[in-house]
Amino acid sequence: MYIDTHAHLYHKQFDNDRAEMVQRALDAGVRKLFLPNIDSTSVEAMHALCDEHPEICFPMMGLHPCSVGEDPSRDLAEVERLLATGRYWAVGEIGIDLHWDKTWLTQQQDAFRQQVRWAKELALPVVIHCRESFEETIAVIEEEKDERLTGVFHCFTGSAEEARRIIQVGGFMLGIGGVITFPKGGLAETMAEVGAAHCVLETDAPYLAPVPNRGKRNESSYIPVIAEALANAVGLSVEEVARITTANAELLFAE
Repeated sequence: MYIDTHAHLYHKQFDNDRAEMVQRALDAGVRKLFLPNIDSTSVEAMHALCDEHPEICFPMMGLHPCSVGEDPSRDLAEVERLLATGRYWAVGEIGIDLHWDKTWLTQQQDAFRQQVRWAKELALPVVIHCRESFEETIAVIEEEKDERLTGVFHCFTGSAEEARRIIQVGGFMLGIGGVITFPKGGLAETMAEVGAAHCVLETDAPYLAPVPNRGKRNESSYIPVIAEALANAVGLSVEEVARITTANAELLFAE
């Protein structure tokens, strides 16, 4: 059994074949699909999909760093209100993104820290978006870390040193996706050094499809392709990688 720990399956790119896409995932052995929120515009569609497939699709709640502007207070208040309903499996996706714009770094840091604290209060894991911001992101985690804080660095593409720093914090997983299949991505070499013990699998669908579908729409049925690439990188069987990553995901998203 596999688990896709990060997939935007409510995205409009799936509007024409969403039911079929979910069935393809099931047929591929992917039994659970965890859906991260982006902002207020994604909540309704995410809820609808989870309501339609309550045994398969599991929602998260958070404010994506790229949706944090000059004053995110209203959006954060809505996240807090929704988290209080108790229907979510994680606080995410949250974090810091400095790829496009560094204007709102302070606001991103503050929003990230606030959502991390809510996660601790609610005993939920955090699902972290970290793009071109590793030092800024890990600094918040290291400062906020206590026995209540767990989570995953979604779409991990960093160095072996960064992976070890995440693992050293304790309670955190590395989210491994399609980038591990990219010939020049460098992630396979990193994971060969780090190993699979602290990994979970994800697609980030509809983005970052693995080879041979790179550049096309990604979907959860491609999780076995990612598992095979990770297995090849770390020198394990696909079955063992499936066992390790599924156990890690079950532990991370425990009821």
